Amino acid sequence: MRKDPALAVDFIVRPATPEDATTILRLVHELAAFEGEPPSSVKLAEADILRDGFGPEPRFEVLLAESDGIAVGLALFFATWSTWEGRAGLYVQDLYVGEQVRGHGLGRRLLAEVAAIAEARGYTRIDLSVLDWNPARQFYERLGFTEMAEWRSYRLDAAAIAELATEAGAKQG
Repeated sequence: MRKDPALAVDFIVRPATPEDATTILRLVHELAAFEGEPPSSVKLAEADILRDGFGPEPRFEVLLAESDGIAVGLALFFATWSTWEGRAGLYVQDLYVGEQVRGHGLGRRLLAEVAAIAEARGYTRIDLSVLDWNPARQFYERLGFTEMAEWRSYRLDAAAIAELATEAGAKQG
């Protein structure tokens, strides 16, 4: 456990284990509520976490922040690869710190741990996205993240993927 004399909160950051699936799901629901999303917007289930986070081919990793033995934050991330860098990087899908412990350095600590993982693996970047209204934007900028204003996020949802996939293998006329 780390006790930072400048902070009033004792906390630890540790890698999540399969036994943390329920906790991860709870924190994702808290994040959705923070973002103003209804509980139904989170389709994630414990089985998804176990399969894709802790199965034979993990697709993501999670660090948990705990205070007084209770998980109060998480960083969920996965590897990416850059053709420009010719190296891997990490994408932080979710960074969440519970309202009751915000302002005590847990978000910074979680990202520092992610950075240490990236550095140890020889990765050259860490990317993340943040909602335009989120006051955490200034926090990220203080850490050295730069807004990629010229890049716009686009997404295909499941229905659009299915529609576009029907064109795969189509004969050229």
